[in-house]
Amino acid sequence: MTLLLGPTWTSDELEILAHDLFGKREHKMVSKEQKRAALHEKLQLLRSVTNSHALNKTSIIIDASKYIQELKQKVEELNQDVANAQTSTDQNSLPMVTVETTEKGFLINVFSAKSCPGLFVSILESFEEMSLNVLEARATCMDTFRFHAVGEKNEEQGKNIDAGAVKQAIGQAIKNWSQNAD
Repeated sequence: MTLLLGPTWTSDELEILAHDLFGKREHKMVSKEQKRAALHEKLQLLRSVTNSHALNKTSIIIDASKYIQELKQKVEELNQDVANAQTSTDQNSLPMVTVETTEKGFLINVFSAKSCPGLFVSILESFEEMSLNVLEARATCMDTFRFHAVGEKNEEQGKNIDAGAVKQAIGQAIKNWSQNAD
């Protein structure tokens, strides 16, 4: 019986072959150890981020999944709140009015975050209806609406007007303008 062994290897070649085989096996072991350590580290990070008290991998992942669902629900609620606020702002975007009493009469400020074509005229018409004389006025109507005025009572008309009445009259002018603008 004859046994065929294949090519003959020199001792140097066998040493290189053994080193290659065992080196790969050692490399695979180190690589598995590194992967296991990295996975453990990532699980611990996931555990801390999700405030999980679980100790095993499955429970940590289940807690993380629940946490993600809670976050998704919170995002949906926040998006709904933003949409509601936007709708509310669009519907109730009437300009803000302040009226203060001064020595000369009234300091009137009207502000809106958006342009309000025609509002300036409506406000001036309300001044006329109240018999307020405009002593000084400044208005901006481009991207936003800003109106600052100093108005005084017209003594000849004999009407007694206070800041509340002026604010109410301007508020009514704004509401009328808003209804006509729609």
